[in-house]
Amino acid sequence: MKRTDYISWDEYFMGVAMLAAKRSKDPSTQVGACIVSADNIIISTGYNGMPKGCSDDEFPWDRTGEDTKYPYVVHAELNAILNASGRDLRGSRLYVALFPCNECAKAIIQSGIREVFYLSDKYATTPATLASKRMLDAAGVKYTRLRTGIKSLTLDFVPEEEK
Repeated sequence: MKRTDYISWDEYFMGVAMLAAKRSKDPSTQVGACIVSADNIIISTGYNGMPKGCSDDEFPWDRTGEDTKYPYVVHAELNAILNASGRDLRGSRLYVALFPCNECAKAIIQSGIREVFYLSDKYATTPATLASKRMLDAAGVKYTRLRTGIKSLTLDFVPEEEK
């Protein structure tokens, strides 16, 4: 008999996005993204962080004040699109921890991603998120809040012979 307690494709790809988020150096918000082809092959991943060549130690991580992280940080969705290195994203799906902002929505639409799965809509009533939803709707990009029975997954790095 085969196992019956395996995770679904959606849970798997969201899990990859959440694992990518663990790479973020942002002290307040860690977001990951995973782009997947129509035949369930991972095309790219990304997380929120500073652009390549911009030291995580030399740019601000503050959310408030005179010099904040906001002008500098590349969001997870845009990082995943850029990390795809020009691969065709038309018809793909994006899994992301947080609903995309308006700037990421533009990149999602332009790249040809057709569907977005997200966990949190924390900023649902902000102008940026409302603009994002308006553009995604107009462009025919479907978005779905992923609901699953799984609360968490644990990764085990202990080799089989040591268990």
